Amino acid sequence: KCKFILCQQVALFARNIAVSPITAVNKASLRSCSIMNVFQDAVCTLNTLQTNASALEQVKRERGHPQLQLQAMRGFLQRAGLKVDELDRLNIIHVTGTKGKGSTCAFTEQILRNYGFRTGFYSSPHLVQVRERIRINGQPIGKELFTKYFWQVYCRLEETKDAHGGSMPAYFRFLTILAFHIFLQEKVDLAVFEVGIGGAYDCTNIIRRPWVCGISSLGIDHTSILGDTIEKIAWQKGGIFKPGVPAFTVKQSDGPKMVLQERAEEIGCSLSVCPDLEEYQSEDSLRLGLAGHHQRSNASLALQLSHTWLQRHFLTGASPAFQPSPAMIKGLAETEWPGRNQTLKHGPVTYFLDGAHTTRSMQACVHWFNEIAPQHERNAGGPVVRVLLFNATGERDCGAMLKLLVPCLFDFAVFCPNITEAIATCNADQQNFNVSVENMLTRCLDNQQSWRVLNGQEEKPEAELLIGGGLPLVAERHRDTLVFPCILSALQWISQGRDSVLSDPNKCVIPVKPSINAKAALLREAVNIHVLITGSLHLVGGALKHLDPALNS
Repeated sequence: KCKFILCQQVALFARNIAVSPITAVNKASLRSCSIMNVFQDAVCTLNTLQTNASALEQVKRERGHPQLQLQAMRGFLQRAGLKVDELDRLNIIHVTGTKGKGSTCAFTEQILRNYGFRTGFYSSPHLVQVRERIRINGQPIGKELFTKYFWQVYCRLEETKDAHGGSMPAYFRFLTILAFHIFLQEKVDLAVFEVGIGGAYDCTNIIRRPWVCGISSLGIDHTSILGDTIEKIAWQKGGIFKPGVPAFTVKQSDGPKMVLQERAEEIGCSLSVCPDLEEYQSEDSLRLGLAGHHQRSNASLALQLSHTWLQRHFLTGASPAFQPSPAMIKGLAETEWPGRNQTLKHGPVTYFLDGAHTTRSMQACVHWFNEIAPQHERNAGGPVVRVLLFNATGERDCGAMLKLLVPCLFDFAVFCPNITEAIATCNADQQNFNVSVENMLTRCLDNQQSWRVLNGQEEKPEAELLIGGGLPLVAERHRDTLVFPCILSALQWISQGRDSVLSDPNKCVIPVKPSINAKAALLREAVNIHVLITGSLHLVGGALKHLDPALNS
């Protein structure tokens, strides 16, 4: 099958060459076209590994047998031509947590890259393109390299599946194997690995000998898999500890702190609590490239992780108290991590994007928004309209998150599923086959109703569908709450043609009923429009696909 796919691409390339005379210009164009086609084939094939709902239920049932999970991962790794002991060569930093683990990894990778090391960084989820999950020297791996390594791993697994009951690794597990393979082939000096879910049962926990482990802030999330108390979740997170490997955690509440300490003693490793960022002795103030007060604990954890890694690399003695070096200070200041406390100003429309998806992370998001939005409003010179664009997925407590957002006093609350565009396009990177469109839209309508109740508005028994046939473009229950079928249609309505990026003639403009456009008079008359996009990293990623074209390149 894999050979057939590659032959198809060769034939396609040959046909393209036959169509027109070869010049220096169209040679480059044809090569780019061929790379794009093969890359899209790789992403579409990858999407066939997405776990459907019934398989997810099976995974949840099997979580009680962690050794079976890791044993299966070892089997897939071996079928892909890798050995577990080869992973030791990657000099890994392994990080888990509920909130801030991705930011911690980003800080850590940037610091060590500033020392001149060739870095690998594996994270999830991606915002726009799946290549973002696997980075070398801070940049997503190129399409050509992604495609090359994807087919190497996929074909090895495909060719051996009949001898293993037809089994293939699920989406995240495959990407983890792919990351291991790429980092080994590209000979990185170190690899920073962010845990997917939990720790003990996560497929990244096949790592045997990391150089250092870290745990960011803990909270309630993925309860059906990790447990329904923060202590149970802490036990799962502490599962990444390894004998003799130093571990660090940010300050936690007493319950999870005690569980983490017990896990460290049980496994046989040291566990240290990171100091506040203000406690580091530095001649220069520690400025962070990521906004939000909560990033300070992530930065402190990153300093400890990078410092410990450097100690081992240079074989120096342990010194928990240290003064951040110029490379560390520069690294913290230069760190970028899109979709987390990010601000984008497009003329009169300013977007505030944060992928908060738990109550604790939403508290931090609201705190950040309430600090930064008034600063922009003071400089507006006229009326400003506030708009909330929200969606949440999985088992998240949407009501609790929406309740935290009510005091922000939004003029409009807009809800949409994590579908980038209602009209089918070549957008394989952001396809999700785990949830039906009907379920996603139903969830949006439920969130709309929750918002109305939280704002003391009268309940209306049924939503009025504003167009006939197909997906409803907008479901109306109240003048200031709207549901759209996709992210692009929501953004276009919110911006009212005032964002030049969204006014790109290449973008399809989805028609909306005149009665709904009439509701947008406030948006058209305001000096500025401030839009908070939150509730899901997938929502933020879908928005960035339209708002930041550079992320698509």
